[in-house]
Amino acid sequence: MRDYAFFQFGIATGRRISDLVRLNVRDVARIDRKGRFCIVERFEIREKKTGKFANIMLHPSARRALSKYLRQRRKKSESLGALLNEPLFKSRKHGRDGEYRIREQQAWRVLNNAARACGLTYKIGTHSLRKTFGYILYQSGQSIELIQKFLNHSSPAITLAYIGITQDDMDEAILSMNI
Repeated sequence: MRDYAFFQFGIATGRRISDLVRLNVRDVARIDRKGRFCIVERFEIREKKTGKFANIMLHPSARRALSKYLRQRRKKSESLGALLNEPLFKSRKHGRDGEYRIREQQAWRVLNNAARACGLTYKIGTHSLRKTFGYILYQSGQSIELIQKFLNHSSPAITLAYIGITQDDMDEAILSMNI
């Protein structure tokens, strides 16, 4: 369930792996006034690479996956308050710093194992979720400038290259025009 939630969360937010593995449950979940545990609709993080703040809306699919995953973890946790202070994506092994936090290398393994299970033979990198996020936005008709802003790129050309839009794709678009 952790791996599924990690995948859904990563593909729905477009965040770097370095930011995903640093999250704690309290970053994306709250205890409401009635004492119920709930996943937030949006959250804010400070990006590790850029130091900039990002305000992120959680897609309903990511919220559902996190909710299922954290419901499983709640059963094992001593209290809701204790759960909020835990890493969002836990490792089964004890880390050097005393935390059970998934590391970037383990996140890479999770993604590659999932790819192999789906029959994909090529390697998936830690940026694959982020690139796929941008590509899905592009395919849904979002402007390259908006995607550039989501990904925090400095130019549209970088964003196009990042999501895999090539000169061949652009040439094909021209040739498919009905003028």
